[in-house]
Amino acid sequence: MRGMTEITPYDPPNDPLVILHEDIDIVVVDKPSGLLSVPGRGAHLADCLLHRVQAAFPTALLVHRLDRDTSGVMVFALTPHAQRNLSMQFEKRKTKKTYVARVWGKVSEKTGTVDLPLMVDWPNRPRQMVDHENGKPAVTDWRALKVGESETRVRLFPKTGRSHQLRVHMLALGHVILGDPLYAEGAALAFPRLMLHSEELRISHPESGKGMAFRAKAPF
Repeated sequence: MRGMTEITPYDPPNDPLVILHEDIDIVVVDKPSGLLSVPGRGAHLADCLLHRVQAAFPTALLVHRLDRDTSGVMVFALTPHAQRNLSMQFEKRKTKKTYVARVWGKVSEKTGTVDLPLMVDWPNRPRQMVDHENGKPAVTDWRALKVGESETRVRLFPKTGRSHQLRVHMLALGHVILGDPLYAEGAALAFPRLMLHSEELRISHPESGKGMAFRAKAPF
């Protein structure tokens, strides 16, 4: 089995921590592309966003993840209660996530929905694949923002949170996300990073219950 680091070496950016919001219960940051959300196996994969956040907020606890090469909004809990509450919101799909991506080719439709079940492609981990018999339900709504001759800018609204969901769903549409080290080939791969960014995250505050929206502009 080949791991992600065998495909592209792990060379995380040294960008300073970008804090979008902080209070006594949560901290929200803008994750850079190329940085693991949590440590991988081995000392060379120890550097991660969780550890960097914990250096500034020692009680920080993981709630959800973004792929290594995806950038954008991530929330961390600062108390065990906040972690339980936020984890339940993600599990019960009470959160709303919005992504922006640049994809290969000219997308002909303005909007659409991809409803394709996903599961891990075991011989080629960490790749995922569409599997109608054994896959877990996965649904993504999408909207074209700017259509060019060779690429299209899209906004993505995942209704489920499967691993690599947006990447595999766009691939299934015939419009792989540009710069994807796992799924793109040829000219679609020749970009400095994965062109996928978590643009907005909406949650209910774990203590007050107040609806909150956190945004980070895409760097591409």
